Parts: sequence; C-alpha cells; structure tokens
Amino acid sequence: MRGYAGVRLDRALSEVLGVSRSRVQEMLRRGLVELDGRPAEKDYRLVGGEEVSVLPLPDEEESPLRPAPIPLRIIYQDGDIVVISKQAGLVVHPAAGHRDDTLVNALLQALPDLGEGLGGLRPGIVHRLDRDTSGLMVVARNEASLTRLQEAVRRREVRRLYLALVHGAFPAEAGTIEAPVGRDRRDRKRMAVNENGKPAVTHYRVQERLGGYTLLEVELETGRTHQIRVHLAFIGHPVAGDSVYGRGARDRRDLGLQRQFLHAHRLSLPHPADGRPLDFRDGLPEDLESVLGWLRRTAAR
Repeated sequence: MRGYAGVRLDRALSEVLGVSRSRVQEMLRRGLVELDGRPAEKDYRLVGGEEVSVLPLPDEEESPLRPAPIPLRIIYQDGDIVVISKQAGLVVHPAAGHRDDTLVNALLQALPDLGEGLGGLRPGIVHRLDRDTSGLMVVARNEASLTRLQEAVRRREVRRLYLALVHGAFPAEAGTIEAPVGRDRRDRKRMAVNENGKPAVTHYRVQERLGGYTLLEVELETGRTHQIRVHLAFIGHPVAGDSVYGRGARDRRDLGLQRQFLHAHRLSLPHPADGRPLDFRDGLPEDLESVLGWLRRTAAR
C-alpha cells in the first residue's frame, strides 16, 4: 500500500475501505487480510509498497467454513500439531472460487475440533503450498501451537526442503539465489523478481542430472509467494511443468507433466509444546516419480 508508510495496517485499511477500525481488526483476526501473500498481523506497520489483499467478512450468522470429505494423508498427529502430505490440485484455504473444496475443509472433516479457538478461514495454517505443489505441511491444532510455530518460522527454525525438476544443466553442484520477489507490474496475478519486492533467498543443490533436465533439492530461507518457481525461472531454469513461469504446454507434450514438478519432501521443526526436534520426509508422488523414471531410462540409453 503506497502512501501509508509508517501507518498501522488496521488504520490504513479502515481509511481505504471506509469501514470502522474494529471491523478491520475482526477481519485481521479471522485471517481475511493477506500481506504479500501471507496472513497479516494486526499490529503491523506498513513500510510502503506491500501487496494487501482482503477477503469479504462473512455474515455472522453463516459459518465461513464447512467440513468436506476430501481424502487427506496424515503423516503425524498429536494434541498440538498435525503433519499432512498435501496432494497436488488442492487449494490450502478458502478463497474466491474455492469455498468448500480446500485443505482446510478436509482438515475440518478429519479433525472436527480444529477450528475451536482458532477462527478465521485458515485455522491452524502455519505455511502454505501452491495448489499444484504437493508435499509436507504442518498445521497447528490450538492457538498456542500456532503462535509458537509462526514464531519458529520467523526465526528460521522451520526447514522446508523441496524436490524440483528444472530445465537445463547447472555448472555448480550447489548455489543460492538472492533476489527480491514482488508482484509482476504487467500481470498482478503473477510474481516476479523486481527491485520493489521483498527480500527472498533460495538455496539449491543438484541431486541428479538427467540430460536436458536437473533434479534439485531446494531449501527456502524466506517464504515469498511462488518464490521457488520465480527464482528458478529468473536464473533461466524454470520448474518443469510450470504453466505460469515455465514451459507448461511443452512439458505436457514432452514429459506428460500435468503440473509443476515441485514437491515438499522434507520438513523439520521444533515441536511447539516442548521444543523437541521433529523431522519428516515424504517420497515423490506417483505422477512425479513416473516422469523421473522415464527420464532416467532415457538418459541411460
């Protein structure tokens, strides 16, 4: 938001939307306000240039969330957290066009007590994955765990590692991409590297070389919207199958990929209750493993 540098977000939104400050604070509490693609904090002070998105405040009489019988693969759960492997094609939380068919709806079906005390359209959601990215996510089951996990993310105590198949060959075995990410000035639905974006750092390490493709393990140091996909496209190695930042149509034809080859395969974090280290791993789903197997057989000929 330009012109509001130094102003609290709730005050700025109150003026821009023409609604009371208390109503804005309720929207923030319910998780209806996003700042650069992530849930906004009520006491945040704007620095200028942030991208703010607002979902409508539901009627008080109507529950904004409903359980839905969507298959859900739970890797681990206890009284404080649940770790799931999200399937590709599943939106994480309700938004425009996706009210009852999201991961949150699936979680409410599997864990009916999840929404108690958490509120909003993202009960317990600590971090997100793009709709067509699969893999590991942690969800908090109570407010104390949510607060502690969010703080652990800010302190970079939560490690998120992905497997990505990308176009081209890398001269080095490992590297770091450090480039700010923000909204694309020509297409607001896309993200891009630009000088007005938020600082973003992505680390990568080569896992396997497969002819004209490379399998990378990628680790996020920051968590900007579409960060991995934007960063890898920026250095000339777009994620295979990426229809937004890469060569989706060509990869559908050549590889049979119906989505981007990006999978969150490892998640490490301190348990929010006692701090003990937890480490989870998740193998590639069948659609990506099939593509990888075909490339290996082709490269071996």
